[in-house]
Amino acid sequence: MFDESSRYANAPRYTVCDRRGRTVTVVEVPAPPVQSLAGYHLLKQGQRLDHLAHQYLDDADGFWRIADANDALQAEWLTEAREVAIPGKGR
Repeated sequence: MFDESSRYANAPRYTVCDRRGRTVTVVEVPAPPVQSLAGYHLLKQGQRLDHLAHQYLDDADGFWRIADANDALQAEWLTEAREVAIPGKGR
């Protein structure tokens, strides 16, 4: 279900019954990794986290690390932010 390098790969799982009576597997949201901050970026209109991740982390798929550094469960939560914390390149 998850890549083995994902923090969700070894997270506890349990099953629940949804409103339609189906049994589904749920993955607990693990605590975000501890990251050192490289600094802050003032967002300009239209900038996206995947572009910032490419610029600062050399990994466009690392946008989730920027979201984690800003306590945002979803990257979209930062679209109206004035500035975002940028984690260091090391994981």
